[in-house]
Order: sequence, then structure tokens, then C-alpha cells
Amino acid sequence: MTAAVKGPSSYFPSIEKKYGRPIAEWQELIRSSPLTKHMQLVSWLKTEHGLGHGHANALVSHTLAEDAGR
Repeated sequence: MTAAVKGPSSYFPSIEKKYGRPIAEWQELIRSSPLTKHMQLVSWLKTEHGLGHGHANALVSHTLAEDAGR
């Protein structure tokens, strides 16, 4: 039995299904944005790309954490 995915990445399947873009594409949009603060990026995804708060927050959280680990 596989362990359940937890944290922000647990939203990824529903994000891809609902918005029709792969996660890598969303992450590239986040990384190419001139915005750098978490809530600025969340607001931008919500207003410019129509994401819900939870989905935007999950994408930003995961992307920023991934980039911090580089």
C-alpha cells in the first residue's frame, strides 16, 4: 500500500484537472513572475489566472519551498 500524499502537493492532481495545465507550467509561471512574496503570488494567481485560494496557495508554497532547497 502506498502512503497518501500530504502537504501542498496533495492538491496537484485536482489543480491539473481543474485548470488544464501541468504543475511544471504553473511553477514556471510563478518563477518567472516579478513578484517574490508568498501572498503577492497567491493573489496574482487568483486574479490573473482564476485559481482558487487553496490551489494558488499550494502551488506557491510548494514552489517556494522547492526553490529554497536549491
